[in-house]
Amino acid sequence: MTASFDPPGTPFIGAGIETTVTDADLVVFGAPHGTPYPGIDNEPYAATAEALRQALAEDARWLDHWDFDLDGPLLGDVNFTVADAGNLKTSSRDGEGNRHLIRQATTQILDAGAIPLMIGGDDSTPIPFIEALAPLGPLTVIQIDAHMDWRDERRGEPMGFSSPMRRASEMDHVENMIQVGMRGLGSARRVEVEAARDWGSKIITAREFHRDGVDAVLKHLKSGSNCMITWDCDGMDPGIMPAVMAPTPGGLSYMQSIDLIEAVIGKARLVAFDLVEFVPERDPDGTAAITAARICANLLGRVAREEPSRPRG
Repeated sequence: MTASFDPPGTPFIGAGIETTVTDADLVVFGAPHGTPYPGIDNEPYAATAEALRQALAEDARWLDHWDFDLDGPLLGDVNFTVADAGNLKTSSRDGEGNRHLIRQATTQILDAGAIPLMIGGDDSTPIPFIEALAPLGPLTVIQIDAHMDWRDERRGEPMGFSSPMRRASEMDHVENMIQVGMRGLGSARRVEVEAARDWGSKIITAREFHRDGVDAVLKHLKSGSNCMITWDCDGMDPGIMPAVMAPTPGGLSYMQSIDLIEAVIGKARLVAFDLVEFVPERDPDGTAAITAARICANLLGRVAREEPSRPRG
């Protein structure tokens, strides 16, 4: 059974209008809802994917123009194709159903030999996304976030947005975890920090990253390993990314972000990427949406340069 999507109003930049999941090298899809907590509304994320698509809709008309962040046109000079599958038909209160849809969509994209790029949704959406990557074998998870997300449960729910890295650590295929950008006061208590360290997670605070740059990450990343990046928007500094639920000063800049993407993709084999926790209603002038969308666009541009001829499923 294939996943069911609502078509995008405007395809994400780089996506061909006629390109489908079965003939693309990278597939973008939206996952508006994850696993809800009792008493916490996850509806603010319902419009995230469309907001990011619209942010670069004008730029999408100029794909042959020079992108100075990539030193060439967005998709490079090779035959790299991008599809936008649209948004999964998730429901704000149906955590189990939403997890099933995300796993199903991710599996479908992997089976076609493409890289899935998921736009969430709150930070519970990466749990089924990472789970679906199991057939690819041993995996390194790189998390960009202000918070470690190692709670075993919150409000009685173990699959919510405070727990994705804890759940990932329990997956047999996750062999390495690098957590980047931790700072300020988050949901973690001493017990969660100690559990993460005992498991072997490499915790790189924002302060350490500002001091040492991408080398702080690369020293923990095995060359050629399968790697996925899960990108919480609050990992970036609120001066450029105010559209989050928990803004915390001291996060990554845009240039640090794209330097990190370039470095990781240059050393490891990127197999999946997600961007989560963007809140459109906290972005009245639309500039944060441009920043978040540019992160995704830079990612697909880098992949196009590193892997111009991925085998299809």
